[in-house]
Amino acid sequence: MNTAILLIGGNLGNRPLLLQQAVQLIEQQAGKVVKLSGLYETAPWGNVQQPDYLNQALQISTPLAPLPLLHTLLNIEREIGRIRQQKWGARVIDIDIIFYNDDVISLPELKIPHPRMQNRQFVLVPLNEILPDWVHPVFQQTVHALLAACDDELPVKRVGSL
Repeated sequence: MNTAILLIGGNLGNRPLLLQQAVQLIEQQAGKVVKLSGLYETAPWGNVQQPDYLNQALQISTPLAPLPLLHTLLNIEREIGRIRQQKWGARVIDIDIIFYNDDVISLPELKIPHPRMQNRQFVLVPLNEILPDWVHPVFQQTVHALLAACDDELPVKRVGSL
């Protein structure tokens, strides 16, 4: 079994319900959810003229290799209703692979660890809740240390759990 760390989020529709649906589909199709952060409301990144996001970090145990996992997660996004129209645009669901074991992967369609996660509090804050001691395989720093060094000033607020 492999350990994958995911970040799920969305800013359209019934956000808590859509995240709950994503967690259920991930558990059915990708692997067992081992840890789950609380829900965090976060300001949008990039295109700021859109509603706030609701984000959550998950640790899963999966039999899937990285590319099959990616394709499964993309299918789950489509099943929930995601239509990719605009980079950093509003969406009902987004599922990103942040870490996969301690692997470093650089393919045209998949980069692990997520290449910008260390610059984004909306990723680091939920990750820090469930895996503060996870070591980034490139930077050799814990999630907690990356969060302490992050200069992203966009607000991230815990608003509950599923």
